[in-house]
Amino acid sequence: MSLLTLTSDIGQQDYLIGAVKGQLLQPGNNFTIVDISHTLSPFNYPQAAYICRSAFKSFLPGTFHLVLVNLFHEKPAHLLIAEHNGQYIGCADNGLLTMILEELPQKVAGLPLDPAAQKNTLYCAGVFAKAFAALQAGKKLEEVGDCSVSIQVKNTLRPLLGNTWIEGQIIFIDNFENVVVNITREEFEEQRRGRSFKIMFTRDEIIDRISDTYADVPQGEKLALFNAAGYLEIAVNQGNAAGLFGLQGFSEKQQEAAAPYYSKNMFYQTVKVFFE
Repeated sequence: MSLLTLTSDIGQQDYLIGAVKGQLLQPGNNFTIVDISHTLSPFNYPQAAYICRSAFKSFLPGTFHLVLVNLFHEKPAHLLIAEHNGQYIGCADNGLLTMILEELPQKVAGLPLDPAAQKNTLYCAGVFAKAFAALQAGKKLEEVGDCSVSIQVKNTLRPLLGNTWIEGQIIFIDNFENVVVNITREEFEEQRRGRSFKIMFTRDEIIDRISDTYADVPQGEKLALFNAAGYLEIAVNQGNAAGLFGLQGFSEKQQEAAAPYYSKNMFYQTVKVFFE
């Protein structure tokens, strides 16, 4: 029995996630479904890529991943299944795949859609289910779909770099309102080069050390640490950093609207580190 993870921006207010699971568990489909998240923000590619990339690393080769995020960004002509590092990922051809992997997939195939079919979420889930079952039964990717297909490519949201600074964007706010920034420990240390630093956000908030745990500072005090996924996190010990400091999740649409200048909202979506 193979593991099949399910990630979506559908929410859990209605029947749809249950119905998708019904499609995936049709007779002959021998999967155990693991939910990653169904509360991703609609149209937020950086957030979806962060959640999927961070979760998928914990699964063994042979795992199947279904990502139903912005499924109808465009009227789909096909769906995608990628084989990468021994895992399979199914998603729409909307650029999210390359953001999750941070590179081109090792192998990818397009799954054709019936031109006469109504292209809704349940129909697409059924197409993925058949393809996953065929792969689980031993078929090769090229037997399941068209490996000559061209795919949309979107680059992962990267921090901005300068000689004495690095600026990141807030890509996720968790249930405790801890704020995750798209700066990894590796990027931080590479840019730092042993120098002292100041992490700055909003107008005058400064953190000048990295904590190991939330309890490293007194209750109610702000801190910075690298979370289990290796990303910079701004938090308050037993508090809510996002609400306290007015921090907001990054939006690609707002970035485009603000270029070449930052909008007022962008000010609350970025964290800057200065090195001395």
